[in-house]
This record gives sequence, structure tokens and C-alpha cells, in this order.
Amino acid sequence: MIEVNDAVIAESTLFAEAQYHPAGSQEEALAKASEALIIGELFKQRAQALGISVQAETDRAGDDDYLEQLIEREVHIPVADEAACRQYYEGNLERFMSAPLLEICHILVAAAPDDDQERVEAQTIAEELLKQLQSGESFSELAQKYSRCPSASTGGNLGQISKGQTVPEFERHIFRAQEGLMPAPIETRYGFHVVRVDRHVPGEQLPFEAVEQRIEEYLNTKVRNKAIAQYIQTLIADAEIKGYQFGVDGSPLMQ
Repeated sequence: MIEVNDAVIAESTLFAEAQYHPAGSQEEALAKASEALIIGELFKQRAQALGISVQAETDRAGDDDYLEQLIEREVHIPVADEAACRQYYEGNLERFMSAPLLEICHILVAAAPDDDQERVEAQTIAEELLKQLQSGESFSELAQKYSRCPSASTGGNLGQISKGQTVPEFERHIFRAQEGLMPAPIETRYGFHVVRVDRHVPGEQLPFEAVEQRIEEYLNTKVRNKAIAQYIQTLIADAEIKGYQFGVDGSPLMQ
């Protein structure tokens, strides 16, 4: 049982709340549930003290229809201006680049991910195909004959590829590659790929005007979360809480 300024949070309520907090152990889930319920009760008590109508009567800590009114009245949340947005932009230029593009062709020698023998054979075939290509064989003809990808019908041509369009283990290699035939097959869950990079268009710096709104939204959200976290710490510090030792700095709700 937990008490928050003499308001009791029953053990049954705590266990019911814990189901909404996935964790590695029951102890961790109960700790998260305890913090959520305590903070929810503190919000409710503070709202009532200010004369804000508290309509939610359920036990769920997230059912706080009065919370926005409370935050608006009690928490000062600065808004990012153009100067702050520009400062963030200048300090994080690498985050504001257009996505690089590749034009590639590949030959997929297919192999099931759980068939070790088939994968060994696929790797051997892929390495042999690579040697043939290095000797001047036609990529398109070999793709049509050996590739088990639908792109075989177009000579292995995958067209333009941007990040996020292919599986991670394939993407990791192709976006680091130089133009031309890659020197070794790429292994993925689908098998082994012989790859030729026909064109690599690097990402370009996006102008501040194109990303200003995105930066403003990010900074405003970050500042809001920090301000609310500080407000929660103040409520906890001023409260009398029994049955739970609140580690404010380590709480996931303080992030």
C-alpha cells in the first residue's frame, strides 16, 4: 500500500496498473506503476487545490483530462524562437542532409537463412559470378540467368534506392560502396548478392528555411518535457509519500 499526502493507493490498484508498464521483471513493472500512480495522484491533488475540475475517476494514471489545464497554469514553457532554431541548425548540420541515392543492379543467389549447406553453396556461386563479371561477362545476362529476384527480368536493375528501402544488412554495405562492381558478395537473410553500383548521388545540405519548422517543433517538445519533469520533481519534493522511495533522478518518467 502507498500513501500520497494521506491518499491511499491500494495494492490491487498497483497490480492493475503494472500491466500497462512492460518490463524485464515484475519488480520493475511494479516500480514503474508505483511512480505513475503517485505522479497521477499528485497531479490530481494539485489540480483540486487550484479549483480545476477533475473529471477522471478511473484508476489509470493516464486518464488525466485536467492535466493540460494544470500544466498551462503551473508550468512555464518557453517557446523556441528563430535564433534558438538557427543555433541548433548550425550546431547539427549533419542531421539536416537530404538522403543519398543509389542506382544499383544486383544478382541474388537465393538461400534459406536456416539452411547452412544451401548458404555455403550460394556463396560459392556468388563468388564465381563475381569472377565472371570481373572478367568482362555481361551483368544483365548473368542476372537474367541466375538471379532469384524479380529484378532479374530487367537485368538485375533495382533502380534508385534511398536509405530505408532495403534490409539493414544490405543497406550497410551499399551506401558505403564506390561506384562500380563491389569486390565481394553481400550476405543477407535472402542469400548472397552480387552488386554493381551504377551511380551514387550523395546527400546535400538542406537550407535552414526548409527545416526551421521541424527544428522548432523538436525544441519546443524537448523544452516542454524538461519543464514538466522539473514540475513533477517539485511536486514529489513537497509531498509526503509513504510506502515507496522515489528515486527522482532515475525515474523513467523524468526523461
